[in-house]
Amino acid sequence: MLCILLLLPVLSSADSLRLNVPSAILMDMTSGRILFSQNADEPLQPASITKVLSLYLAEEALREGRVRPTDPVKISRKAGRTGGSRMFLQIGSEIPLEALLKGMAVVSANDASVAVAEYIGGGVERFVDLMNRKARELGMNHSFFKNPNGLPAQGQFTTARDMLTLANDYLRRFPETLSLHSQQYYTFGDITQRNRNSLLRHYPDADGLKTGWVVKSGYHIVATAKRGNTRLIAIVMGAKTSGIRSRETERLLDEGFLMVRGESRRG
Repeated sequence: MLCILLLLPVLSSADSLRLNVPSAILMDMTSGRILFSQNADEPLQPASITKVLSLYLAEEALREGRVRPTDPVKISRKAGRTGGSRMFLQIGSEIPLEALLKGMAVVSANDASVAVAEYIGGGVERFVDLMNRKARELGMNHSFFKNPNGLPAQGQFTTARDMLTLANDYLRRFPETLSLHSQQYYTFGDITQRNRNSLLRHYPDADGLKTGWVVKSGYHIVATAKRGNTRLIAIVMGAKTSGIRSRETERLLDEGFLMVRGESRRG
């Protein structure tokens, strides 16, 4: 499914807004209108927001009946040894697919991402090929992925506009995934970890979606919030700190809701 974003002029009340991040974009998902854009086509390493695309493929496989939530996924040596954010999967164990997807969505588990890629794609490389094929199908023309979790890789890049295209289609096709992305904690085994999306705790009506960070490109977020009948999607990329990422995303969402409300009153 290819959703076309409406490339209309941004609303006038956003003209003076300047965020303290390299790249950002905001859309009213309800109307499809782009409300704000700032260097939205600047290529950056995607970090863990890559997992939105991996989750897209997993949800598609579930929807088509190629896999089931209860399918046991055997954890390979490659998956078990993957570093960074983790579920701490034990090599050789068998974990239900739905538990791995929850780990990817809530605690950004890199090890779970590899396990899911191996199970659904028949191998990480083949899964990454599927990721790039899906990206092209969706119109993400300025993105290329090298792995399923966003760990640093030369030649891996995306843009805020491309991530908006992905997030928009993901939420339209699989709105039920917000029940995962909005969870603030996830316990696997005897380890409880907190969702790295701090907006879930501090911003009214935020209910997703995914954060990311790598040294080379900084702190990213794909954020969504709904008030009344209006759902916004905000992409903020390249913030110098997680605090700046949160603060600037909140500013962007606040401005967006004000703009939509103002337009509604004038209409």
